[in-house]
Amino acid sequence: MAKGDYIVSLDIGTSKVRAIIGEQAGNSINVIGVGSAAGEGIRHGSIVDIDLTVQSIREAVDHAERMVGIHITSAYVGISGNHIDLQNSHGVVAVSSADREIGDEDIERVLQQARVVALPPEREIIDVVAKEFIVDGLRGIVDPRGMLGVRLEVDAHLITGSRTAIHNVVRCVERAGIEVANLVLMPMAAGTIALSQDERKLGVALVDIGAGATSVSVFDNGVLVGTSIIPMGGDYVTHDIAIGLRTNTAAAEQVKLRHGCALVQAASESERFRVPRIGSNQESEYSQYDLANIIEPRMQEIFSLVRKEVEKMGYLHDLPSGYVLHGGCVAMQATGELAQEELRAPARVAVPDYLGVRDPSFVNGVGMIGHALRSHMRNSHMEVAAAAARPVKTGGGMFARIKDWLRDFI
Repeated sequence: MAKGDYIVSLDIGTSKVRAIIGEQAGNSINVIGVGSAAGEGIRHGSIVDIDLTVQSIREAVDHAERMVGIHITSAYVGISGNHIDLQNSHGVVAVSSADREIGDEDIERVLQQARVVALPPEREIIDVVAKEFIVDGLRGIVDPRGMLGVRLEVDAHLITGSRTAIHNVVRCVERAGIEVANLVLMPMAAGTIALSQDERKLGVALVDIGAGATSVSVFDNGVLVGTSIIPMGGDYVTHDIAIGLRTNTAAAEQVKLRHGCALVQAASESERFRVPRIGSNQESEYSQYDLANIIEPRMQEIFSLVRKEVEKMGYLHDLPSGYVLHGGCVAMQATGELAQEELRAPARVAVPDYLGVRDPSFVNGVGMIGHALRSHMRNSHMEVAAAAARPVKTGGGMFARIKDWLRDFI
């Protein structure tokens, strides 16, 4: 294995836990290893059993390590859920250099200043995202590096989460023998892979239909402006199939993955399959058309709830780029077409363009690697915690901060 920088992401989902290893290739990445395991101990995107979750993480990491032949020591860990909240913040600092040129240190200081807000004891800041910088009253600046000024300000979003939920995620990863290099908000990570720059700027809703929950995130003017969780996902579709075909849940999941079609009019009568009848040794035969009649109503309900969430955020009629879908459930045939009908807006399914992960369910994991790489390049002047699987000392910046407040919490 050639020596290089390896970035590892850990996507802890309801149905699957995935460990993805990426290798830096210039300004891009190559996905060189993928490991997955069944998501035991997780319900609706939240950890409900520490021991089972630790076991799933170990299994996924072990699969990835065997594929690449390296030992994973730390990883970027994705976090999401209905406990995530966004709030506005403002930071102000004086430019420190004698020649009044704004540098990286000034940007870091003003972002740290934006973190200084009063929070309830049960909440913790996950990240701060700059909406715009202001130099001596001049607004709308994306990157003030190299500009001259006396006063540097930032309008930012503070991303906060439940200290308990974060504590549980960190505890599971630690007990699996993996160091947390950094926590990454899932929608922001997925946006680096799933969305184009124009989509983020004009206005777009990123919809992740996972197994246990559906997350809806709105981007406008290039930044995340709102996120919400709907406690309904692909498991509901699987449950409907199991009842409709009178079969067990495992068989229903396999049928959904192999023959699922979200739109009745796009389904085929000639594509047929057999499933075991629950409570007997007999099998029954059905067509894809029969299956679509079960799937479509539930998917319509999910998209209806997505539309309502976007309306609550105030962006229902202000999304020129429409909706971008990802997650395991949207891999079903004709999901994009049904989404366009129900959401009454442009809709497409995002698929990572990397060998071995060309599936909508890998958007979060690959997105975390892309997000980590961008952060690493942006902060290359500083000591950055590399989620690495090579024999390189990983920095403890974020991890040390997590340990500090976990010590207070415990």
